[in-house]
Amino acid sequence: MPVASSDPAAPKRPLSLGVIFLTLYIDLIGFSIVFPLGPQLIEYYLKIDGQSGLLGWMLTKSNDLAHAFGQDHAFAAVLFGGLITSFYSILQFVFAPFWGSLSDRRGRRGILLLTVSGTALGYVVWIVSGSFWLFLLSRIVSGAFSGNLSVVTAAVADVTTRQERSKAMGLVGAAFGLGLITGPAIGGLSATVNLLDRHPSLARFGINPFSLPALLAFAFCLVNLAWVALRFKETLPAAERAKPRDTRLRNPLRAILLLDNANARRANIVAFVYSTAFVAMEASLTFLAAERFNYGPRQNTELLVFLGLVSIVTQGYIVRKMLKTMEETKVLGLGLVFSFAGLLAIAFALQPWLLYAGLAVLALGSGLVNPSTSGLISLYCEPSEQGRVLGIFRSLGSLSRAITPLLAGVIFWAAGSRMVFLLAAVAAIGALGLSTRLPKPAK
Repeated sequence: MPVASSDPAAPKRPLSLGVIFLTLYIDLIGFSIVFPLGPQLIEYYLKIDGQSGLLGWMLTKSNDLAHAFGQDHAFAAVLFGGLITSFYSILQFVFAPFWGSLSDRRGRRGILLLTVSGTALGYVVWIVSGSFWLFLLSRIVSGAFSGNLSVVTAAVADVTTRQERSKAMGLVGAAFGLGLITGPAIGGLSATVNLLDRHPSLARFGINPFSLPALLAFAFCLVNLAWVALRFKETLPAAERAKPRDTRLRNPLRAILLLDNANARRANIVAFVYSTAFVAMEASLTFLAAERFNYGPRQNTELLVFLGLVSIVTQGYIVRKMLKTMEETKVLGLGLVFSFAGLLAIAFALQPWLLYAGLAVLALGSGLVNPSTSGLISLYCEPSEQGRVLGIFRSLGSLSRAITPLLAGVIFWAAGSRMVFLLAAVAAIGALGLSTRLPKPAK
């Protein structure tokens, strides 16, 4: 794939979008291997560590909250699982702007090598997590080093012209969607193999029923580390890295509110509001399918794969064609309208085909929204602040993934699945209203 520069007059740099795509794809495979294992992980660690200490206290409080909503123990497990899932996203929220800003100062390649190495260390801890506290430590380490996405997105901005920026962001979205299909599939299959069945003596080293998925995640991390070391050329010019800037770790919410670029700030807020709608859907979809249509793990996997495939086609092909003739602000508005319609269709779907139809419309909408928002944010910013501002963008996405699953879970069990999707549709319309104030970016 041809290389471009952030300045149309600048010479081309020796890094293709294909290299960036594969870097992100490999990283997301390892990252998402854990996704289908959540309920089993929670059940395993609650069984071995949930009767005493802080973990037992946390489970008791979850049960108390369940009873307050008039629900049973299963609701407590859902809440508890949501807390564990949110913990990782909170760390992403805190650290993504830091790594993005640091990459503005030190360069993309070195920071990628550092964050991928740190993530690999987190997977090593997961491999030997025979106790809940080691598993929690592995999530802390991996979450603290999870700045790859903001750094890779900034690298895309480095090697593309302003005219091609949003189309290239669609490629990032396609890599994201493909990785989030491949990783969970590998995680689900590998979790059926328990290393302790053949080698029970390994338990004394912390090997557990989920060590094989962790080992595979570690292997993908090593592959990515080698790939970055061998093929990922530095994308940020030395002149940009030499500019003075602050890389101190700050409150990301304060960072976005104090961002002096009003257009980038508004686009980030639009992206955050929309992300809460989409994450609410992600957190509730399989529960809705099980409740209305008695879907089991196989049918839910097919549902998620369908969602991912439509998103990949949209972001990898459709949005790139649309952006050749339409402005990013118009593509964004169209995507938000499709998302609103898709969420409403899912809310009232009483037949499986209606559920799939709503998902197709929603996936089309999200496939238009994500690259257009990230493209707009990049276009509103100077080359020297791409990492910092795109880090804030990814950080706010992590914040929505930290808080929304818990809120969606409470609303689902207290008011029903339809209410979750109706509120998500309201959030999509709110994002549409905010987006009308975004100006056409200069190119």
